[in-house]
Amino acid sequence: MLRFVIPILLLAPGAAQGANVTMVARDVPLHAQRVLAETAPRFNMIGLHWQGSGTPWYRTRSTAGGWSAWKPGDDDWGRSGKWRKGNPDWTGAADAIQVRTVGRVTRVREYLLWSPPVARIPVRRLALAGAPAIIPRSGWQADESIRRVAPVYASTLQLAVVHHTVTTNDYSCSQSAAIVRGIEVYHVEGNGWNDIGYNFLVDRCGQVFEGRYGGIDKNVVGAHSLGFNTGTVGVSLLGTYQTVAPMAAQRQALVNLLAWRLDVAHVDPLSLIAYVSGGNAKFAAGLPVTLRAISGHRDTYFTECPGDALYRLLPAIAQQVARTGLPKLYAPVVSGTLGGPIRFTARLSQDLPWTVTVKDVTGNVVGTGTGTGAAVDWTWDSRGSLPGAGYSWRIDGGATVRPALGTIGAKVTALALTKVRASPPTVDGTIAMSTTISYTLSVPATVTAELLNSARTSVATLFTEDKLAGPQSFVFTPANIPDGKYTVRLTANDVNDRQVHAAVPLLVSRTLLGFSVDSSLVSPNGDGRRDTATFGISLAAAADVLLALDAGKTSIPIFAATLSEGDQEWTWNGRAADGTAVPDGVYKATIALGMSPLAVSMSVPLTIDTRPPPLVLVSLYPLRLKTDERVSVTGVVNGQTFKTSEQPGVFRLAWRGAVRSLRIVARDAAGNGSKPVTYPRR
Repeated sequence: MLRFVIPILLLAPGAAQGANVTMVARDVPLHAQRVLAETAPRFNMIGLHWQGSGTPWYRTRSTAGGWSAWKPGDDDWGRSGKWRKGNPDWTGAADAIQVRTVGRVTRVREYLLWSPPVARIPVRRLALAGAPAIIPRSGWQADESIRRVAPVYASTLQLAVVHHTVTTNDYSCSQSAAIVRGIEVYHVEGNGWNDIGYNFLVDRCGQVFEGRYGGIDKNVVGAHSLGFNTGTVGVSLLGTYQTVAPMAAQRQALVNLLAWRLDVAHVDPLSLIAYVSGGNAKFAAGLPVTLRAISGHRDTYFTECPGDALYRLLPAIAQQVARTGLPKLYAPVVSGTLGGPIRFTARLSQDLPWTVTVKDVTGNVVGTGTGTGAAVDWTWDSRGSLPGAGYSWRIDGGATVRPALGTIGAKVTALALTKVRASPPTVDGTIAMSTTISYTLSVPATVTAELLNSARTSVATLFTEDKLAGPQSFVFTPANIPDGKYTVRLTANDVNDRQVHAAVPLLVSRTLLGFSVDSSLVSPNGDGRRDTATFGISLAAAADVLLALDAGKTSIPIFAATLSEGDQEWTWNGRAADGTAVPDGVYKATIALGMSPLAVSMSVPLTIDTRPPPLVLVSLYPLRLKTDERVSVTGVVNGQTFKTSEQPGVFRLAWRGAVRSLRIVARDAAGNGSKPVTYPRR
């Protein structure tokens, strides 16, 4: 057994940071003793990755004094290459960690996160039957800037997989959002995933949090169950439920959430599903696996998740889900092809009058079937259908049953809101008194336009009107609207009960009229080439302004002053406000006026590059050199001068014959010059 005392390091400029969540990632020195730091920044979450068949154990020291009990690292997520990944654990405010190993452990990497509390959590309720109260991503202040790719959607939802986060059960209702924020940063920056892995998270107080981005009623593919992510919804309970059961409020919230989400997909919570594995250590790819509609993570992988106590409750939870939100419609199936008989079947949770309706692309009804009972079974004679046409269908069981919807034949034109733009995107109250919002509808629909503030809260409904397919526009004049960043959100609903959203940002700024920079590429290294950038600022009135460089996870103030009305310029020399040099990187230069939520800002791109391009002589005959970026190359070979432009990699100069002498320099787009390559070497 090895034991190590690890001091906590200060957050480096490149460390992960999301919505005020900071994370330090570093390897634990397994073969050296280190002295505990006297002072260290706080952390309140810890995650471990490790290599080897053994297990690392850890304990943390509270900032109030005293060490926690030892805990083993868990590897519910399995391996990523050689690494085994543990869940992030909520420790509360701490300033030191001890790590020891049991068994063969060759490497340990620790992730120390500080996730401050979220002051205010808005709750929304969907306008859908049985929808529970859900805290959206904006409510727990998800860092949308760290999401790696757009969401991926499955064609259907087949089942739910229940997890636990293997974090402490000792947390308050007000701390839950901070835990979720920490999990998001750990999953993305620690595990390397595209977003938080779970679709939903439920805390001990019964609060439900929206997880992975993409729509809580959409079939968003998560990263919660390797080989079983597509077509499943992953719900994780905050805490550890190996020996203790979830609290009553948490269990009831899980029941309500699953009752709604499975109802959206028309899945019977008591049914068995034949799922084809995508492949993991337990089930090979392509292997059919019979799973319950509400399964535990251990049913799909070698893991103890969601804990023995919670796993034993899943059958009873499924029974509660089945009794919640009745009546329901299950397993709608459409079989047959256009031009012949097409059969519609489904099950209702009780005897009810039902209706099947088929419409053409214009919304006209072309077929209707009705009946009463728990079994829906109707056949449409589609011999009169148009060749190559598309039709939509709907199965209804009354006003209290969520209908099933779908299409037959050629693909029915999807409802879409595209080409959404605001022109101009800034309303300044002087030159531009209003803006024109334009968009394109794929099919006729009822459109609602709303104005949202920077907190994504609706402050006004601009209109609700029926619109035809094709280009549409309207003029918006923000009278009596305070300066700030806003979003115009459009919602379209068509005759087939489909709904889509689109949004466009809008800046209302009657003081900040313009912001520009004379060059988007600077090299402030004192060589006389692109050493400075000149910013242009236009104000309609005197104002306090702050100019900073933003790189997603960091923000570096470079200028703060009270500026007078009018157009003015400020030349920047590459230094931060504290006089230190700003590191090379790709930034957004952002000027801001006012305080959140009414802050007004404008941004321009700015790249800082002071690094000389490398230039390496590869061979003299043929004359070849190597660089890692696009450069202009100048030099003298055997007394003859030349100039050329080259791409990254090895390149060949058009020189024939022996090389007796040469001196070559490469210069990048920022004007940085390489160290000269000479021959004979001097």
